Amino acid sequence: MTGEFAAAAATIAIAIVVVGLLFTMAAAIRAMATFRRSVEEITGRTIPLINDMHVAIKQANSDLMKVDTLLDTAESISTTMDSASRLAYTAVSNPVVKTLAAGTGVARAYRLFRRRRTKAGA
Repeated sequence: MTGEFAAAAATIAIAIVVVGLLFTMAAAIRAMATFRRSVEEITGRTIPLINDMHVAIKQANSDLMKVDTLLDTAESISTTMDSASRLAYTAVSNPVVKTLAAGTGVARAYRLFRRRRTKAGA
């Protein structure tokens, strides 16, 4: 009878362990299902955001290309203006210097002429 009691007790203990493992497996399956739903929800929300980011990045690249073109144009204009101002300086400075020198010479001659005239008349 003791052997039968021990066998019955072992069978009941194993049954309890199996039932406990079944509850644990059921809880794990529910947790995995919840995890899967969460991942699907996050994926559903992030994919449109990633697509929006791709569109924004393409727009930013397009805008940067336009800015790059504008900067190249501005640099070209700056170079042209620099060349034009050097050309204008070269073209105008020599005649202006000569005109100022001639004007200074004429003014000096006029003053000298007036002094001599004033001394001769006095």
